[in-house]
Amino acid sequence: MPVLKFRVYWEDEESIFRDILIRSSQTFLEFHEAILNAFEFLPEQNATFFRSNDHWQRGREIILQPDDQSRKVAPLLMAETHIGDVVRNPNEKFVYLYDFAKRWTFLIELIAVTREGNSQDYPVCIRKEGPPPKQYGNKKPEKDQMVDTEDQYDLKDQEGGDTGFSEEGERLDSEEDENF
Repeated sequence: MPVLKFRVYWEDEESIFRDILIRSSQTFLEFHEAILNAFEFLPEQNATFFRSNDHWQRGREIILQPDDQSRKVAPLLMAETHIGDVVRNPNEKFVYLYDFAKRWTFLIELIAVTREGNSQDYPVCIRKEGPPPKQYGNKKPEKDQMVDTEDQYDLKDQEGGDTGFSEEGERLDSEEDENF
């Protein structure tokens, strides 16, 4: 049975992504749950998938729960729609929207089709890049994440001081003040 490998990017920061393997016979509801687990989100909000194209335009919707919204094309239900029934080409794309108030948006690309492993449970997250965004609170990285970024890009000089950036509220030398 084919196993599909999807890369799920957080729209606000494409360096934060997860690779998820899922059988083509599994449903979008299982995919939805796998995405939430991979990004450490609680499953308490509504969500929807949209078929998409190379420009991330939203097409036919695959919804979590039936609703009263009027649409040009009737939506599919996640629990009733198998992944393989919707994936039609090797570069298939989807937009996943979670929590309609916060509008968490993820861009999803099919990146590979493989064969099922013998002892593997699906769906499964096989790669995590970057820290997951915080579901509640602001969407900015926390201080610990900023320290990791400083270490990664070596933003300190050799003596451990900063690289010339002043702290908020520090005064510039009088010579520099005249230049502003």
